[in-house]
Amino acid sequence: MDLSNRQANETSGLVCAHHHLYSALARGMPAPPRTPRTFREILELVWWRLDCALDLEMLEWSAKLGALEAIESGTTAIIDHHESPNAIEGSLDVIADACAEVGVRVNCSYGVSDRHGPEGARRGLEENSRFLTQGRQGMVGVHAAFTCEPDTLAAASELAQKHGVGVHIHVAEGIDDIDAVDRLQGLSREDWLLVHGVHLPDNHGLSGHLVHNPRSNMNNSVGYAEPWRLGLPVALGTDGIGAAMLDEFRVAYARAREHDVTVTPDLVWEWLEGGYLLMPEAIEDRVSWSDNIVDPWYLAYNTGVRPISVEVAGEPVLSDGVATRVDATEIRVKAAEQANRLFSALATVP
Repeated sequence: MDLSNRQANETSGLVCAHHHLYSALARGMPAPPRTPRTFREILELVWWRLDCALDLEMLEWSAKLGALEAIESGTTAIIDHHESPNAIEGSLDVIADACAEVGVRVNCSYGVSDRHGPEGARRGLEENSRFLTQGRQGMVGVHAAFTCEPDTLAAASELAQKHGVGVHIHVAEGIDDIDAVDRLQGLSREDWLLVHGVHLPDNHGLSGHLVHNPRSNMNNSVGYAEPWRLGLPVALGTDGIGAAMLDEFRVAYARAREHDVTVTPDLVWEWLEGGYLLMPEAIEDRVSWSDNIVDPWYLAYNTGVRPISVEVAGEPVLSDGVATRVDATEIRVKAAEQANRLFSALATVP
């Protein structure tokens, strides 16, 4: 596509290379039974309890809210990683349809895990396969190597190759997944998304794209990935902390600069643009920003820049800062109702 007619305040649509759209309902959730002291306890006491409480109606409105917030921040493409062990079948359709209604491009996958036994893993694999067989845009999701048996990891890799897609998997996010390199050797391919990589060794030998999520890594206190050391193409994700990719870019720059004073905003902007290798169709989208200077050095230090209008595949989805295809107020009200349902359901989860 000819981008030469872009104005000074215009960019392509931004890409969030790793999201959990269901987390849009998590804001304000009740405190866990006790204060988590480790990353493993954060998973066990917060996220693994939450995903067990999800149903399809909650997924619909969380995805609509997440997609709406993406458009409102200039993000037109999302790569989503989903888990809802008590509402697996059809979950990816619900998410994809909700995003399409708002006008956001989405790549969906279901995070397969053996946390709920072999039957749970089988159902997760079948949901990925069913969705991909329909010709919809997705990958094969895997939660992480440390929550899967070797046979499950092999089955996910085989399924991905069958459908001609990659595997979307959390890798070495925390120390519980420190042996991910050994468990994934011989399985990973160039089309895999390796998310986090905080505890990967320099000589990891894995193939794929690294998705760097600095805000999430800080929030979970898992460490800093130093993305440049891993020898992989880098893209930026949020790990469920919204889809405001300029915010993620700024934090990614600050964290990188903290570790190496020679790092520039240009390098980190390359990471942001790494999302176009994963969802190149977003390059064709158009975002008009509130400031006339769209430059990595300027954006790294100016936090008030916001999208004025957004076009996806030539269609306006945001005009004068307002969504054009959906009623933003209705989405926020319905999502709040579903969040309350979710919080009530959490009370029944051990």
